[in-house]
Amino acid sequence: MTRALVAEIVNSSLVDGPGHRYVIFLQGCTFNCLTCHNPQTIACQPTVESRWMDIPALHADIARKARFLTGVTISGGEPTRQAAAVHSLFQGLAGDPATSRLTRLVDSNGDADPEVWDMLVASMDGAMIDLKAIDPDVHLALTGRPNDRVLASIRQLAAVDRLAEVRLLIVPGANDDVQQLAATARWLRAVDPIPNVVVQGFRHDGTRSIADVFQEADHDVLSATAATLVDYGVPEDHLVVRTPVTLQR
Repeated sequence: MTRALVAEIVNSSLVDGPGHRYVIFLQGCTFNCLTCHNPQTIACQPTVESRWMDIPALHADIARKARFLTGVTISGGEPTRQAAAVHSLFQGLAGDPATSRLTRLVDSNGDADPEVWDMLVASMDGAMIDLKAIDPDVHLALTGRPNDRVLASIRQLAAVDRLAEVRLLIVPGANDDVQQLAATARWLRAVDPIPNVVVQGFRHDGTRSIADVFQEADHDVLSATAATLVDYGVPEDHLVVRTPVTLQR
């Protein structure tokens, strides 16, 4: 029986995709982001707070609550680390009349091989991909990993109509200078088709003390970021500025 190592379940969220969503945060991530808002999910092994759950049990819980939901989002951690479990759950939800109407989304850092996406595109409605930085050195400094697979994932998912959005977490002083934003906009403009782009601001909520060196992104920073992205090629109708909210999980 397929199982997933689950860090947390949120029965109804308004910040992890459109509508009211049942969100499963899986344990384990390929990145170690300095600005991570869910650092307890980074460790790639069971923790005191995580637990193994059978996929049929997760499916049954979602089915019981389906009438209150718009969809299901698998987040983390990094959900593609447990891609087989995600695929199994999504297949089951799609084939069950009680849950088939629910949209099935993956919230990912994009650090996955093409074969992983080849499997998941058959069962998910889309992926929301975080692009931490277009500059490879900045990306490495923020996450501990290169961004080549992230960029490849965005292109691959866009080509098969499974890219729900690209999320840009703006960290003032780290990835928001005009040169980086211009390069980001030009790169996104060249993706076919052009993705929906969400600009989000870094907040200290839920982060580790290592993130204290970074400033939060206020409304003015996000507005300036959006304006720069539009100036350098991201269509305005493809761009959303998402006001930061205090996380309650």
